[in-house]
Amino acid sequence: QVQLVETGGGLVQAGGSLRLSCAASGLTFSTYTMGWFRQAPGKEREFVSAISRWGANTHYVDSVKGRFTISRDNGKNTVYLQMNTLKPEDTAVYYCAATTRFVDSIDDRSYDYWGQGTQVTVSS
Repeated sequence: QVQLVETGGGLVQAGGSLRLSCAASGLTFSTYTMGWFRQAPGKEREFVSAISRWGANTHYVDSVKGRFTISRDNGKNTVYLQMNTLKPEDTAVYYCAATTRFVDSIDDRSYDYWGQGTQVTVSS
């Protein structure tokens, strides 16, 4: 069965950095676009970033551009989210997800598989 397991969350001060990882199993990783979403308490789940199957294309929500970087290692079946200059408003549970459709990757309804999430808390 397909599993996506996120790690790397934690508590960090504003201005700090974290790197999230998402290890995938049970699927042909290189055939999936991978995305990161986040959900803060009381808010809707929000698209953060996505990366195409071989990493040639990426996109980001405007609020993280220039601060977050998505990457992937198909040899390790892992996608990463490097988060720099973190702000308190980045506090959320972060989820990785897999879809076959890069063109729809900002839409969470296009995703076939989801991880369980990892908490990121940024203190001011």
